[in-house]
Amino acid sequence: MIKKEFLCYALSLAILISLPYSVSFLNGKNLGRSELRMRRGINIGNALEAPKEGQWGVIIKDEYFKIIREAGFDTVRIPIRWSAHAGDKPPYRIDDEFFSRIDWVVNKSLEKGLITIINIHHYEELMEDPMGHRERFLSLWRQISNHYKDYPENLYFELLNEPHGRLTSKIWNDLLAEAIKIIRETNPTRKVIVGPTDWNSIDGLEELVVPEHDRNIIVTFHFYAPFEFTHQGAEWVSPSPPVGKKWLGTEAERKQITKLLDAAVQWSEKHGNIPLFLGEFGAYSKADMDSRVRWTYFVAREAEKRGIPWCYWEFCAGFGAYDPKENKWREPLLYALIPKPNKYFISAITDYGSISGTGWYDEGTYATIKLDRTATGFLVRNVFVFFDGLKPEDKIIDKGVIQVYVDGPREIRAVWRKDYTQLVLIMAAACIGCLLLLLLRRMSS
Repeated sequence: MIKKEFLCYALSLAILISLPYSVSFLNGKNLGRSELRMRRGINIGNALEAPKEGQWGVIIKDEYFKIIREAGFDTVRIPIRWSAHAGDKPPYRIDDEFFSRIDWVVNKSLEKGLITIINIHHYEELMEDPMGHRERFLSLWRQISNHYKDYPENLYFELLNEPHGRLTSKIWNDLLAEAIKIIRETNPTRKVIVGPTDWNSIDGLEELVVPEHDRNIIVTFHFYAPFEFTHQGAEWVSPSPPVGKKWLGTEAERKQITKLLDAAVQWSEKHGNIPLFLGEFGAYSKADMDSRVRWTYFVAREAEKRGIPWCYWEFCAGFGAYDPKENKWREPLLYALIPKPNKYFISAITDYGSISGTGWYDEGTYATIKLDRTATGFLVRNVFVFFDGLKPEDKIIDKGVIQVYVDGPREIRAVWRKDYTQLVLIMAAACIGCLLLLLLRRMSS
């Protein structure tokens, strides 16, 4: 009897212990994207991927990592141009002084508990002549992986930023497989990030091939859609998209983003639910701040909904969320990335004139929304009619001025109508004038 009870007890205990693992197995399709420890990150760009640190206006300061961590980020991506600091001939030795500088930066980041990603960035020679630089690329990773083999698991490797040009998918798939083999010799379990060709685009995922049985591979993609908005006025783009493009968060604009993110998730699911990582996204500073905040907030939240960790481009340069001159965060962008508790974004949108009041407000307060004009145009007038998106708690102060109660994210849109009165009057006056001229001619003849 005792043996029977003991067997029943043991069997019950075994079932209870194995249950979580059984559930995990049954839900295996959901494990990949949820198991990553990184969630919200930021790139420290325009520094170590410049030909020389400081040449593009950014030198990484020790305090940056404390600032980033205290703001709520858990991940830092550090783009690095190793190719500018290594020999051109075998064994392609990386400069000791440069290695020391990277060590310092990596250690400062890890000290703050940040997941730290180092990559090979701006290896343009590889893009132009992939076969000619194949061995040099592999040698760089042999040296990097050996150098950091004893570092904590919070240090991640990213093979190559934005493969493109003559580095086709076929060549890249072969090269990345060889690079991963080299890394695994000294770093068998370290997280390794790889991305597709076509500048790490979502469209390029279909041609990406990664090792099937390596559980420590993460696939990255970059997101800058719509390009004419995110890169307006960008000096390095030729031709540069014209400045003035807004992102208002219309249904069509949102669908463009969600459709692409859904495509990335579908690719992941089709490939064993491989973990995804949004390694770069951002809008250049020449776009208006309100649009940048709307776009950034939407992309970040939609990525999070899909279990995709992200890294904003970037910390303190042209896309920067941090102002290095004022030594403070650009709060509208920071809150778009990491929403502050009990603080909500009120979006004020108008098709004509300008509107004030867009911004982040404390819960329970009022945001004042004001149009600069309630009519625009000459022949065909655009006349303001009402504000769409109001609630009973909101207050109408005057025509074109309201106070919106902050109880969550709100979007207020000014609705306008076309007024043709002026055009009709002018046309009528012109017709009458013509008729009078005809009458006068007839009378004089």
